Amino acid sequence: MSKVQIKVNDNGSYRITGDVELIDGSGNIYTTKPSFSLCRCGLSKNKPFCDGSHKGNFESQVRVPQED
Repeated sequence: MSKVQIKVNDNGSYRITGDVELIDGSGNIYTTKPSFSLCRCGLSKNKPFCDGSHKGNFESQVRVPQED
């Protein structure tokens, strides 16, 4: 099984890379590519996928400090 990476982009989407199955709360399966972005601002017209609507309209929350 390949490693999946989820990157939290500042003021943007979640970037998913790897072989994943994306399923909504009702059990519907979304077709994905090996790399795709998920909306986290709520403005996308293509939810759950990011369409870039966040640009200039979304500011992400401050990160939790990393432990040493």
